[in-house]
Amino acid sequence: MIEVHPWHFDGRNATRWKPVLKGDIGGFRLIGEGWESGPWHWSDLVAMDAPEGQRLYGHRHEHGWRLGFAEDIPAELDSLLPRRPRYGGIIDRIGLLRASVLLASGAALLIFVGVKAPGWLAPYIPQSWEDNMGDAMVGNFGGRYCHTQAGDLAVKALVQKVDPERRARSIEVANVDMVNAVALPGRRIILFRGLVEKANSPDEVAGILGHELGHVRHRDTLTAMMRQMGLSVILGGLSGDMANQLNGVMAMSYSREAEHEADLAALDTMKVANISPAATADFFRRMDVKDAKRNSGKDVHSAAEISDIAEWMSSHPSSESRYSLFTKSVRRGHSYSPSIGEADWRALQNMCAQDRKAASGWNSALAK
Repeated sequence: MIEVHPWHFDGRNATRWKPVLKGDIGGFRLIGEGWESGPWHWSDLVAMDAPEGQRLYGHRHEHGWRLGFAEDIPAELDSLLPRRPRYGGIIDRIGLLRASVLLASGAALLIFVGVKAPGWLAPYIPQSWEDNMGDAMVGNFGGRYCHTQAGDLAVKALVQKVDPERRARSIEVANVDMVNAVALPGRRIILFRGLVEKANSPDEVAGILGHELGHVRHRDTLTAMMRQMGLSVILGGLSGDMANQLNGVMAMSYSREAEHEADLAALDTMKVANISPAATADFFRRMDVKDAKRNSGKDVHSAAEISDIAEWMSSHPSSESRYSLFTKSVRRGHSYSPSIGEADWRALQNMCAQDRKAASGWNSALAK
């Protein structure tokens, strides 16, 4: 009889359970305080990406179901758990050569079917390929990631609230004074210092982070890359000019449909985390260029604020409809909880200013 102590998400809420796993070669059950689930079959588990030293599994038929191990796994259990695929999906089943031919054919097909093809093909690009490409392209973002002890704990607290399932492989704050945030290849999300410092509350940042997580969930970055840069980067690998490629990705814009779906994903994330959408709605109101033009003659917006709006609008659609969407999603009379506490919020806003080692600024050599 196998008996270990994993952690578990049941896919129905954001609670991180700590049950006892009891099982044998035929399957296993999860037993918590006052509850029990199973039996589950080992063959239904799917190996997923996890931090170093940990193991994470999903379930083929249970959306959002997660089982994680943060301790040494006994040999009798290790032999029953599925292994991570070498390349991922279809490549392991039919072989690398045949998969390469199929993907090359897909690239040729893209030329004929036009704009819609990236959205159809992106889900079939192995996630491991995108992750490796993102690691090579982004690296440590030119040493611009900000780190302090308190700031790192604040980021961890925000991630635990907004992304408990760890859909993003990394979420960092970069020492770049732009009011923006981006989802980059390989499930990486970067919050820029300008956004964090000029946000009025942590719930604004949580809403923007939820939006970028929506892009990660839907693989919108890969779709946009395929549309703008073609399949050559995806299939042929990165050239030596990674700086320009990264800048190209940073300059990409998503389709209106992708942006709307990311907003809906953010609202769903905030609902599960019990964070009010009102703060994010207020952020969109401030970033509304029409509102800025209406009020600029009245000195309501300073030159710096107009610059902030321009930075945001350069990579995002009009904020007016998004303000309406988030405002209508606020449940009147409902008791919401803050995304993080006041001390964590101060630490998050101050981490780039306090990290003297983080490089600053933005230029074309960022990815070198």
